[in-house]
Amino acid sequence: MKMMIGGERRDSVSGRVFPVHNPATGDVVGEAPLGGEDDVLAAIEAAGEAFPDWAAKSPRDRAKILFFAAEEVRRRNTDLAALLTAEQGKPIREAVDEINGFANILEYYHALSAGLRGEFANLKGYGRVTVRRRPLGICGAIIPWNMPAIIMGWKIGAALAAGNTMVLKPARTAPLTCMRLAEILGEAGLPPGVLNVVTGPGETVGREIARNPGVRKVSFTGEVGTGRQVALDAAPAMKRLTLELGGSDPMIVCDDADIGAAVEGVIRGRYYNCGQVCTAVKRLYVSDSIADEFVRRLTARVETFVVGNGMDRGVGMGPLNNRAGLNRVVNIVDAARERDEGKIVAGGRAPEGEQYKRGLFFLPTLITGVPHDSVLFSEEIFGPVLPIAAVSGLDEALELANNSRYGLGASVWTRNADTIARATEELEAGIVWVNQHLRIPPEVPFGGTKASGIGRENGSRALEEYTEEKAVLVRL
Repeated sequence: MKMMIGGERRDSVSGRVFPVHNPATGDVVGEAPLGGEDDVLAAIEAAGEAFPDWAAKSPRDRAKILFFAAEEVRRRNTDLAALLTAEQGKPIREAVDEINGFANILEYYHALSAGLRGEFANLKGYGRVTVRRRPLGICGAIIPWNMPAIIMGWKIGAALAAGNTMVLKPARTAPLTCMRLAEILGEAGLPPGVLNVVTGPGETVGREIARNPGVRKVSFTGEVGTGRQVALDAAPAMKRLTLELGGSDPMIVCDDADIGAAVEGVIRGRYYNCGQVCTAVKRLYVSDSIADEFVRRLTARVETFVVGNGMDRGVGMGPLNNRAGLNRVVNIVDAARERDEGKIVAGGRAPEGEQYKRGLFFLPTLITGVPHDSVLFSEEIFGPVLPIAAVSGLDEALELANNSRYGLGASVWTRNADTIARATEELEAGIVWVNQHLRIPPEVPFGGTKASGIGRENGSRALEEYTEEKAVLVRL
């Protein structure tokens, strides 16, 4: 598969490619061009040439293309989902949902784009005031491997609907689905050069996108350290930034919660996509009066999980996406075991069996009685490991939940209206769920506080972040 630059499928300037592996089997499932700085420069040039005409189109005409692309994505859902599972590892049912989610996002911005309007007022003594919104120009997007289709949708949907052109870099371990989606957008009528996909390493492709002065805004999703570097690279050109830098989401289960619903909330919130989700449940605080029963029921549920190749029927959780991620999970669990930080009541190791030897598998893991100062609570575990602590009540739960450098998401499980009001007010997070976790429809602004980043994606706010305001005062 070739890069999309200026509407054409191209090899990289170097002519080199890199393999993409299936994390469940180790097999090569495709190749992508090994792009570099010259490829980014070509993409920026193509985006610059395409910008004036694309920005001049009416919002309705731009939106129609997004809608037609969404229809075609839905029509090809089966093939796209299979490709996503092959390169990323998630169960096929999750891949189907993600591809549908990409289409949902395009449809949302199709519906929303006509609402991108300026402001008008008559101010006595100043005359008529108009605040106009104009697209920024060329925008850059750097996306991760965990939810490539959804996150691509978040970044291109608002940017293109607002009239910008874009250079997008997928992750090296999951570029194929993004490249295919870009081709579908082209087939749906997206003009050449409006969306350019450059594959390759972050230290060359990503850094050139971040620091090139021709790019007016960069949207990055990834880990904190890389996000800081993106901000530093973008600073000299005073670029707009959206940074979504991960989280360590707490889940608080109060003593009046529906235990069955909360257990299922943990299952989806922690083990969806093998725990490789920024807003996954990563810290669990349970009221001590129900902790024993909750852990018992949760452990029984976790032990029913089927781990395996995402293409196989009945699989509840696939492999981790890459070797570095697996190694980090193994090291964190082994270190906790050596320090005697809690009790592993489920998982804690790779599954046994011939079918797992070539893949990057780790069992869904529960660790109870974890000390509050454990690294299991302080660091983001990007994998299927959940530390659990019993708490005396809401005061302690909120204090522990907020005692983190992260502030992306959080959830509280309760039937008490006063508890809901207090928790949603005091939890330091960009998004708070009540009696649910993880679900983020395209209508809802998404982003974090503290080290979890700056800016927002989704919703009408995202459209505004891809525009520039110009105030005009007219006095006759």
